[in-house]
Amino acid sequence: MGVLPLESVPNFSEGRDAATIDAIGAALGSHARLLDVHADADHNRSVFTLVGEEQELVEGLVAAVEVARERIDLRRHEGAHPRIGVADVVPIVPLVATDLDRARRAAEAVGERIGALGLPVFLYAPPERGPAFYRRGGIAELQRRLDAGELRPDYGPARLDPSAGGMIAGARNPLIAFNVNLRGPLEAAREVAALVRQHDGGGFPGVRALGIDLPRAGLVQVSMNVEDWEASALHEIVAFVTHEAEARGAEVVGSELVGLMPAGAAVAAAGAMLRIDGFDPSHVLELRLLDT
Repeated sequence: MGVLPLESVPNFSEGRDAATIDAIGAALGSHARLLDVHADADHNRSVFTLVGEEQELVEGLVAAVEVARERIDLRRHEGAHPRIGVADVVPIVPLVATDLDRARRAAEAVGERIGALGLPVFLYAPPERGPAFYRRGGIAELQRRLDAGELRPDYGPARLDPSAGGMIAGARNPLIAFNVNLRGPLEAAREVAALVRQHDGGGFPGVRALGIDLPRAGLVQVSMNVEDWEASALHEIVAFVTHEAEARGAEVVGSELVGLMPAGAAVAAAGAMLRIDGFDPSHVLELRLLDT
């Protein structure tokens, strides 16, 4: 099959202004292949999915961060999702595990270029130092940690830009960003999120979860990153969230996928729901054709 492209799933802190979202998408698409854009007004955040060779991704991501820096001001930003910058997190994702080193090199190249523009860049290493490690407490707390010497950026200055903040970048394996929306109290969403996320006492392996208010939609949400979809199947997560939400007087009204997901995760859910024994990607016509 030759050398596969790499994927990037950058998250930008704008989910309401269509002109800004389009401008970021155009910058990304001018260098790499843009596959998907997911904008959320309550989160005030957009997630872009693109693929390309290393240099194509680097050029597209740098161009997009420059656009975001020109058009987004964190001092006037409000939204449900935690963030540390206008370009909050920029993951590079290998499509096959053997390309993880390629993804790391690309992430480092992006970090070096953005650091040279004057923004602090933190290279994350999930799960020990995932994005939440840098976001906790917000921008003011992150600056305090920098001032105290508790943290230092891998590239760029040790001071967050007043309007653009900083950026988290790194290589990671594929994950599924998946949300379940509830009609009910915010506390119910937070309690369910605490149960579903991986923790010392249990939860689903590799699942990160937050309970979030969606005032524009009139709903609350269990917002999740499923970092190990083979260990934590989506249909099992949805069943668990539904049961726990109903026990707290909340109703599941739907779920949403942020960006794209591996075909294997959809196949696993379909096989389980249809009760097909031994159902895996080898039984899907289009996936078999791609392997030939």
